[in-house]
Amino acid sequence: MVKGLGPSIYNNDSERVSCSDNEELARVRENFLKKKLSLTNSDEELDQSIKEVCEQLGSANKNKFRATFYYLLVEKYGAEAVYA
Repeated sequence: MVKGLGPSIYNNDSERVSCSDNEELARVRENFLKKKLSLTNSDEELDQSIKEVCEQLGSANKNKFRATFYYLLVEKYGAEAVYA
């Protein structure tokens, strides 16, 4: 899965997900959940899943690494086959 993130994981800004940035969360929904995982769920349901991962990683955790964040979403939707 980390290979799929490419060079973004080596950039200080792009290696983390900011749960307080609504634009970034929308990009996670559109570019990762919809495009990469090909999910067709409603935006509301996908946004709820993103919110749950934010809560799971905790508000005190300022380093929500993209690889971990995406892994939790993949696991939530049982989409491991995308990376097999």
